[in-house]
Amino acid sequence: MKREYYSDSLDNFRRTSSNEIIGIIASNNEFSTEPTQMDSWSEEIEILKETLKLFSGTIYFEYSIPRMGKRIDTVVIIGSVIFVLEFKMGEKEYLTSAIDQVFDYALDLKNFHEPSHNQFIAPILIASKAKLSAAIIEVTPQNDKLLFPIKCNLEMLGDVINSVLHSTSGDIVDPKHWGSGRYCPTPTIIEAAMSLYKNHSVEDISRKDASDKNLTLTSQAISDVINFSKSNLQKSICFVTGVPGSGKTLVGLNIATKHVNSKSGLHSVYLSGNAPLVSILREALARDKVKSEKMQNRRITKKVALSEVSMFIQNVHNYRDAYLIDKTPPSDHVAIFDEAQRAWNVQQTRNFMQRKKKISNFNQSEPEYLISCLDRHRDWAVIVCLVGGGQEINTGEAGISEWIESLNRSFPNWKIYLSPHLDDSEYGAGKIMSEIKSQSQIVPNSDLHLSVSMRSFRAENVSLLVKQLLDLENIEASKTFTNLKNKYPIVITRNLLKAKQWLKRQSRGTERYGIVVSSQAERLKPHAIDVKSPMKPVNWFLNEKDDVRSSYYLEDVATEFAVQGLELDWACITWDADFRYGKNGWINKSFRGNRWNNIKSEERKNYQKNAYRVLLTRARQGMVIVVPEGDNEDPTRKAEYYDPTFEYLKKIGFTVL
Repeated sequence: MKREYYSDSLDNFRRTSSNEIIGIIASNNEFSTEPTQMDSWSEEIEILKETLKLFSGTIYFEYSIPRMGKRIDTVVIIGSVIFVLEFKMGEKEYLTSAIDQVFDYALDLKNFHEPSHNQFIAPILIASKAKLSAAIIEVTPQNDKLLFPIKCNLEMLGDVINSVLHSTSGDIVDPKHWGSGRYCPTPTIIEAAMSLYKNHSVEDISRKDASDKNLTLTSQAISDVINFSKSNLQKSICFVTGVPGSGKTLVGLNIATKHVNSKSGLHSVYLSGNAPLVSILREALARDKVKSEKMQNRRITKKVALSEVSMFIQNVHNYRDAYLIDKTPPSDHVAIFDEAQRAWNVQQTRNFMQRKKKISNFNQSEPEYLISCLDRHRDWAVIVCLVGGGQEINTGEAGISEWIESLNRSFPNWKIYLSPHLDDSEYGAGKIMSEIKSQSQIVPNSDLHLSVSMRSFRAENVSLLVKQLLDLENIEASKTFTNLKNKYPIVITRNLLKAKQWLKRQSRGTERYGIVVSSQAERLKPHAIDVKSPMKPVNWFLNEKDDVRSSYYLEDVATEFAVQGLELDWACITWDADFRYGKNGWINKSFRGNRWNNIKSEERKNYQKNAYRVLLTRARQGMVIVVPEGDNEDPTRKAEYYDPTFEYLKKIGFTVL
């Protein structure tokens, strides 16, 4: 299936009538084509026929970028250069948003389209009525043959293309190879949710290399269980494991969007106890829905859009509370629980029910209660538990063993499909797994494990590096970093200002960056970082560069609770003395009153280590770690609290800014 609506050689393009080209484009457009859109295509075609009359190459109209849910106006390949053209007809100014838009398109090709990786890519923004000015042609400092966006008007376009061709050299692009080349995207979870909500499949927005095969296989394995359970009136539960950033949430969203059929009564719901994630995904989908409808000359309020989205993505606690009152079976036959290991244990659930719901005799853990809700169905039901390793960061989180113990204790008729990695140390279910492996209800399936991190499309072993770093395996960490540092830069500094400058230099287009810190990092106030100062994750993750509340401004910071399950392109981790390196390993501290106190509970120590695991695995493209120098005049920020941590990181081999 072609990714563009129209493509041909420039010779054939010039010979073909504009009406015929428009007809081909319109026939491939999945939406109704408005007269204004037809007029724009007609104008662009005539302009390009004249501008490109002396060039040989290939042209593509409306080239799909499914990761972003958008299409490039025009891609033109001439010689060794891929030109990405974005037309803004009638515009007199080069808007920042438009510059970022064409830059993002070019970045998408550079990062995710295999035949474009090593070619020169020239993004050009054409504001048709802008004044004549000198076009600046400059390669970005990353030295990957991507040019900064070039601004020009219609009159300048031909000269700009000529100038780019004369200032670059390289291998000629084979249009046949380019057109059929692999597109291997790695979307952010927000981009993935928007694309899946528009009925794209997971195959459209995921990588197609060997390391990605698990993503499609895992989705298919779960679909097979759902279809079998429905046909055989069976109740089933799937446990899906995966390393941080491997695509568990993406699989969950894919299943939730795929298994919906109003005619047959099949409903699916994606559930998460991660309130920031739910809020951000809902808001992103609602904003995108309003924007998409507006482009089709239809009107929908954000309130209505949010209402629709809320049926698809729900907070697990709201879902739980609804069925305390409503004793009927849920409308959903398929429920996907993200980060299932974070569900509450019996004590935490009992305390909540007594305190908030005035239920004095509640005696179930959250996993047992949630299974009981789906068990109300008389025919069939499927639960999908997405399980992250080393991700428990809050008091009262039961771990995945409680789900299995609940099944053994109260739901012996449920079929259990599980990843064979569930007994790995980071999932904390080894003991219970050894007890149930021989049971007939257990069905191991290797396709239910996602072994490769997709969060970082530049280096897949970032999660391994972070694990080794936190486990104090510095020699192994050093080896891992040596293998990934050319693709995934990690730098360290004692200076927050230098870190901010580094982030801004690395980011291109709308690549998102921000500062993340531990929720226990209470002595960063001298650096204008107050973890107790409220920030709204929706604004931080979704708002644009000109909004002081966004992550781009590097003023508000996010803790592990706000960023878990989400990602940035570039991250600054500012490391406080709450988790510090010492002679005998990590020292765990909490700040109370005016001093640091030792954390003695092994459970709390583990939560703190996992908090830093979350922070250190948020960045898709690279990160800077700031370890402040401390201040010996301040007894709460002595240099000795920070220096050993910095030296440990330096020993691994991270570059010092």
